[in-house]
Amino acid sequence: MSRLQRKGAPGGFLSRRNFLIASTGAGLAFGFSALVEAAMDPTVPGGAPTASAGPRFEPTLWFAIDGDGIVTVNIIRAEMGQHVGTALARILADELDVAWDKVRIVHVDSDPKWGLMVTGGSWSVWQTFPIFSQAGAAGRIALVEAGAKLMNVSPAGGTARGGVVHVGGRSISYGDIVKRGGVARTFTPEELAKLPIKPAAERKLIGKPGKALDIAAKINGTAVYGIDAKVPGMVFARPKLPPTRHGARVVSVDDGAAKKIKGYLRCLTIEDPSDTVPGWVLVIAESYPAALRASELVKVTWTAGPGASVSEKDLQDHAAALIAKPDVGALLDTKTADTAPAFQAAKSVLEQTYTTATVLHFQLEPLNALAFEKDGVMEIHTGNQWQSLILPTLAKALDRPETSIVMRTYMLGGGFGRRLTGDYAVPAALAAKALGKPVKLVLTREDDARFDSVRSPSVQKVRMAFDGAGNILAQEHHAAAGWPTLANAPALMPKGKNGVAYDPFAISGADHWYEVGAHKVRAINNDLANETFRPGWLRSVGPGWTNWASESFIDEAAHHLKTDPVALRLKLLTGAGANAGGDASTKGGARRQAEVVRRAAEAAGWGQPLPKDTGLGLATSFGQERDMPTWVACVARVHVDRASGVVTVRKLTIVTDAGTIVDPDGARAQTEGAALWGLSMALHEGTQFVNGQVKDVNLDTYAPLRIADTPELDIRFVDSVEVPVGLGEPATTVVAPAIANAIFRAVGVRLRHIPITSAAVLAALSGKG
Repeated sequence: MSRLQRKGAPGGFLSRRNFLIASTGAGLAFGFSALVEAAMDPTVPGGAPTASAGPRFEPTLWFAIDGDGIVTVNIIRAEMGQHVGTALARILADELDVAWDKVRIVHVDSDPKWGLMVTGGSWSVWQTFPIFSQAGAAGRIALVEAGAKLMNVSPAGGTARGGVVHVGGRSISYGDIVKRGGVARTFTPEELAKLPIKPAAERKLIGKPGKALDIAAKINGTAVYGIDAKVPGMVFARPKLPPTRHGARVVSVDDGAAKKIKGYLRCLTIEDPSDTVPGWVLVIAESYPAALRASELVKVTWTAGPGASVSEKDLQDHAAALIAKPDVGALLDTKTADTAPAFQAAKSVLEQTYTTATVLHFQLEPLNALAFEKDGVMEIHTGNQWQSLILPTLAKALDRPETSIVMRTYMLGGGFGRRLTGDYAVPAALAAKALGKPVKLVLTREDDARFDSVRSPSVQKVRMAFDGAGNILAQEHHAAAGWPTLANAPALMPKGKNGVAYDPFAISGADHWYEVGAHKVRAINNDLANETFRPGWLRSVGPGWTNWASESFIDEAAHHLKTDPVALRLKLLTGAGANAGGDASTKGGARRQAEVVRRAAEAAGWGQPLPKDTGLGLATSFGQERDMPTWVACVARVHVDRASGVVTVRKLTIVTDAGTIVDPDGARAQTEGAALWGLSMALHEGTQFVNGQVKDVNLDTYAPLRIADTPELDIRFVDSVEVPVGLGEPATTVVAPAIANAIFRAVGVRLRHIPITSAAVLAALSGKG
């Protein structure tokens, strides 16, 4: 999000103008009666927040306290299994100094007052930490002063502990202060910015074990997901999907056979001014089973758009051809992009090409949306990660202002970036407008896969120049892939040094923290990919492929130099110059990355003897973005069966420095999930485009990591009080190269494409790879 909106930018959710404390004890400055109807309390069966009785102290958008001392924290982030509400509430509650059992969370709707709403990029804790810390601290100060006033004592020396103000030998609870009123304190934005937050040693919630606030509902089945949304009188819809994602047109619809299905109502050809779902036909019925059965009998004839004959090989060949053109693409603003002199002076040059396959999201809950108009407002009920992105598209599609559209909040049965794009809400909304009644659209698993905004296949060429004395003179990294930001949010693309706009999320990671002399990074849009499908953001996005190439290549460079790959990494992670780190988020720079490399290697037993055909491989990264580095290193221990080519990952040792760990249990869960996703994409996941569509559309042929293949996980965090950064994705980026590097050390063959199949290993072992 740092590239979407800077911290404190006017109008953004981080604006300090949202944190003015200017309320009286019974004040209701923001009128939460509407919120109670719109928001979702994940701890309550059915999700409806409980309306509080009596007065509330509601000093900011972000929290309120009632007369019982219950603190309700408002969460704008989407909950998709990562316990984000628990992590963020800990930040505020710690500074406000309340007991954890007095804290509740509410996930809010898309009212404009919340500002930019997006959940992705591992940004939630990093971006919210300073804001919620200040809000909590300001609230605590205001309550201490109000409590002192109510007790007729000076506030000097007053403190707050566990929701109780102590001052002058007397005490009063937050709840009693709220009930008696009298809180009247204003903080200017400048005062808020200067508010000191607690020293780490005084924190009671951050970094300590604790119970997730929404865990019970997730376990007992009372949590409400988008697919559970319902209203009286709604009809159901299943789409008939066109042969291409872009440019398809409906020629004819024959629903004669479908009319025999009880409950079938009609077919609806979607006319979409936003061009989000061209060529869609919805099969409408009184029930979803009827819509399913009828949809199998409806015959639609289309004219296909571009990309109808494109294959995976076409996409990869086109990417390679683009890389071969030196003037194509955007140059990142690296230290010295002119590498030509170094390569001309080099004693040796190493060059390799790495590729990755198309990857699907396959979140557990298939895409769905319920839409209807109520009191002049089009309501969209669905789980979504980036409400602020899809609202303008919905407005264009419906030809109505954004202010008359609201997205209600639900839990997500998995997101992983798929629900950053809210394209699935568009056909539901258009159908509701056309029919004048609520429409619940549900995609089947096959529909979901075919309509997925997949992770694009990629091709990367990496080159390095050496001086003959063991030193690196220069490196080039050329990466071509479909660009998700170009497809979904082109206004957010910056320009490179050569003036060419590029997708920062498709190249992040290539701008690494190693000292390699001159460093050229070129980002190239695979235009054939963007014409054929809609590239999407999938967990870890660009670093999921850039780090595959970068960290495989560093190992190859070590082999070229006849040195240990861990020793080479430590030599290059100097932390000097451009890699020293600057602001609070990057403090320590590459020296912190070197430390996680050292710790991971030591923990995994680097250098110790291993059984035959078993190897250790290490990879490291800074996670997602240079301005929010999460330092992570992974050592994979693998065994290779020379007869079958099967690679078995025995153990992953991961060391992470993410600064302050806010929620230890959540941090571990996030890292475990990210690492296993990385393993899944390294050895198991991957599909191909055939005639413009993905080959695999269900889990009978698309086989992510199974439980039986889960290795031992040794996950460790560096104890730190630095700025907390992201944890949802960084571990994903290191597993695949660590495995490839381990395979090389085990059996001496180098794999340069993921997923790594047993057939590819056998071919490499036979010298045919």
